[in-house]
Amino acid sequence: MKELLVIGLGGFFGSISRYLLQMAVAARFAIHFPLGTLLVNLLGCLAIGLFFGYIEYKHWFSPQVRLFLTIGFCGSFTTFSTFAIENLQLLREGNYLSFSVYTLVSGVGGILLVWAGYGLAK
Repeated sequence: MKELLVIGLGGFFGSISRYLLQMAVAARFAIHFPLGTLLVNLLGCLAIGLFFGYIEYKHWFSPQVRLFLTIGFCGSFTTFSTFAIENLQLLREGNYLSFSVYTLVSGVGGILLVWAGYGLAK
């Protein structure tokens, strides 16, 4: 039960952080491209790479903090369900270039940033 509360608390902070960042980006950049979600996904990938790197190489964080950071915070901060629905919207609008750029940058950039975060944690 304690683990569920820790994950839920991390999820609370992760989802609020996601919302605030997406709103800030939307207020700053009035473009027809899901830039806020893209930034959230990339930052979330970097963060989870760092956390897992610190866990593996430095043996930082208690089991509860690990659950809070990885499953709770990062799990609710990253938004691949939003990513999927936004891609569907881009496809339905016939915006194939934005769909392609968004999908490629999210996928490749996310994997590279997880790798970078993991490496930085060494």
